[in-house]
Amino acid sequence: QVQLVESGGGLVQAGGSLRLSCAASGRTFSSYVVGWFRQAPGKEREFVAAISARGGATYYTDSVKGRFTISRDNAKNTVYLQMNGLKPEDTAVYYCAAKASSYFSDYVPSWSGDFASWGQGTQVTVSS
Repeated sequence: QVQLVESGGGLVQAGGSLRLSCAASGRTFSSYVVGWFRQAPGKEREFVAAISARGGATYYTDSVKGRFTISRDNAKNTVYLQMNGLKPEDTAVYYCAAKASSYFSDYVPSWSGDFASWGQGTQVTVSS
């Protein structure tokens, strides 16, 4: 399994932008699907976006489509979540998660139970 560390969270005004990073350890990172999830206070953890092992496929939850972009740089063992047009309802702890896959697979799951490795999370707060 890989170890994951998120960074890039913070406080931003509505309409602003943040870029989250998920840095992974391990030499086989390019064989892992990576997803971003978030959990707001009093709510269940929800899927945000995911990217296939080689980056050929992405998937987003409807509420972030057109505002968030997930990408990865396998040479740097890092996945990014660029968040534009942030809204107060985007406020949450954001987690990245990884699932072992195949470099040539475009399979992109969205169920948290599919992901075996999780980071500690980074707080994103959007003020109105």
